[in-house]
Amino acid sequence: MNKVNWCPGCGNFSILKQIQSILPEIGVNKQKIVFVSGIGCSSRLPYYLDTYGIHGIHGRATSIATGIKLSKQNFSVWIITGDGDGLSIGVNHLIHLFRRNINVNILLFNNKIYGLTKGQYSPTSSLGVKTKSSPLGTIERPFNTLSLALGAGATFIARSIDINIKHLKKMLLASNNHIGTSFLEIYQNCTIFNNGVFDSFVKKKESLYLEQRKPLFFGKKCISLYNNKIKIILKKNFLKKNIWIHDIYDINKAFFLSKLFYEKKRSPCPFGVLYKRKIDTYEKFFNKKT
Repeated sequence: MNKVNWCPGCGNFSILKQIQSILPEIGVNKQKIVFVSGIGCSSRLPYYLDTYGIHGIHGRATSIATGIKLSKQNFSVWIITGDGDGLSIGVNHLIHLFRRNINVNILLFNNKIYGLTKGQYSPTSSLGVKTKSSPLGTIERPFNTLSLALGAGATFIARSIDINIKHLKKMLLASNNHIGTSFLEIYQNCTIFNNGVFDSFVKKKESLYLEQRKPLFFGKKCISLYNNKIKIILKKNFLKKNIWIHDIYDINKAFFLSKLFYEKKRSPCPFGVLYKRKIDTYEKFFNKKT
């Protein structure tokens, strides 16, 4: 392992720590674990783990990981990417990995900025944000990462954040336990070029933590879903027949959740397992053909 080389206060430290904490728990020898990354601050992570690792080229970690998994199907394969690496030059490879459902884990670190190349806007930067490459404000709407994954056929979709270490560890383990392609988006603060980008909901405690078969409560409020219309109401005013019960196997509800915070910034930001589906993996069909 090498000396960790990230900026002081970077959210990547927290993510690295939780990844290190789960590896002894997944029941796989470290000689059968490989981390593959592309380009960006997040992509340095394979250097800091006592496993096999490949620091690939921009956006191609998914392709490299596919080859590794098909040749070493008993390996635990993890893909480390960022919003710049995975959703710009790498987005085409990403969506095809989703549809194939290869048994790998994707961790997408989303800080809504290009950090390694010093502060240009990324595919997830908010509309109108001023950066070094958009001094007058961006005119592009950002990718909705969760909707993108749903639309491409991903079979496990979740979100966590660097500052909630217990939740992050829980989501990492859930990703590992899924048979098929798991996609975990991790909100990660860039202290240098986009510091505080998630403060709008973190400091106000307007985060919605999803639990299977549980109502969507956050703070003193809850969310109802009736006739395909979403309403945020006080807990004391909700009607049981209209209360939204989370179901990770309901893709229609998952699409609603993926758009909740993205389209309505006054809505809570959802964290947890958004959607899960059990289907055959790509390897099963690959083995039959070979």
